Amino acid sequence: MSKMAIVVLDSVGIGALPDAEEYGDAGSNTVGNIARSVPGFDLPNLRQLGLGNIDGFDGFSPLADVEGAYGRMMLASPGKDTMTGHWEMMGIILEHAFRTFPQAFPPQLIHAFEEAIGRKTLGNEVASGTEIIARLGEEHLKTGWPIVYTSADSVFQIAAHEDVIPVDELYRMCEKARALLTGEYLVGRVIARPFVGQPGHFTRTDRRRDFALKPFRKTVLDRLVEHGLPVVGVGKIHDIFSGQGITESFHTHDNADGIRVLKELLAEREQGLIFANLVDFDMVYGHRNDVQGYARALAEFDQAVPELRARLSRDDLLIITADHGCDPTTPSTDHSREYVPLLVTGQKVRPGTNLGTRKTLADLGATVAEFFRVEGPEAGRSFWQEIVA
Repeated sequence: MSKMAIVVLDSVGIGALPDAEEYGDAGSNTVGNIARSVPGFDLPNLRQLGLGNIDGFDGFSPLADVEGAYGRMMLASPGKDTMTGHWEMMGIILEHAFRTFPQAFPPQLIHAFEEAIGRKTLGNEVASGTEIIARLGEEHLKTGWPIVYTSADSVFQIAAHEDVIPVDELYRMCEKARALLTGEYLVGRVIARPFVGQPGHFTRTDRRRDFALKPFRKTVLDRLVEHGLPVVGVGKIHDIFSGQGITESFHTHDNADGIRVLKELLAEREQGLIFANLVDFDMVYGHRNDVQGYARALAEFDQAVPELRARLSRDDLLIITADHGCDPTTPSTDHSREYVPLLVTGQKVRPGTNLGTRKTLADLGATVAEFFRVEGPEAGRSFWQEIVA
């Protein structure tokens, strides 16, 4: 009877990958650049697990006595988005990146979407979500037309004021968009972006929902479910995998709520996988280049680490990682192609184990499979035998 918890700190990268320049991300180092920009910034509990000891990480000095196993992982798939990172963690390495629309969506696609929902639309731009709502929100209130936009990621985003287009109707619009976005228009996610407030004071709500593609083939999550093991998603995990391989899901309002749910699950559950995504790092701070806010959010998670560890039973494992970067210190407001941390703790983990640089995030899925003794993914190499004491 054992369980594993994987906590994805969304966008908490630790340095540019070798091909980062091809993506316009040379010099990106989300955690390291924050550490250099914010006086007195420290993450003592993550450092105790080995964050500062990770090979090649330029951000914190190493500690002599480390209590966890540590390393970094490379994204083998092309791209730098949420779905790519999470899918690769669970064994799917993409051959081609999900399609993006750097010039916005073709007119024929927007026309088909407007026909499907029975309304005109606003926007159809590559834009920041908060900026486009601030700019077009008042016109949206007058017309009732939803705001459509995209970003550097493979996303079709629809924003609407909750008093103008009820959230359930916004979700139905997203489902209609999802049905249209196939073939040459295939994108990874359609995202509902509800907001509230008045002109000059619009704020997005936590009723965001992602309508993602289903994984192209079985993931490690599917293997666990086939063997009767519970797989609990926390945050947007259910959406990222379109519910495939998830037996139970907890929607969360923010990082604090996600951490609260994690603590409860670690205390209550006896077996299976708890798979959590804490999205505020990316959504609230990274994309808005809010360095101070990002630093505070990291410090708040760091403060929660001892209690998360204290709730592990003898055979349990806690793994802390990320899916990509989103360096708030650079001019870009988009994701950055970075290494992600790999921090592992539990009573069975050999302290101070250096896991080096893993060539793919799929090594995590391979480790999950070996830990639970189920069939592993085609890609990835387990590090379980390297860390078990």
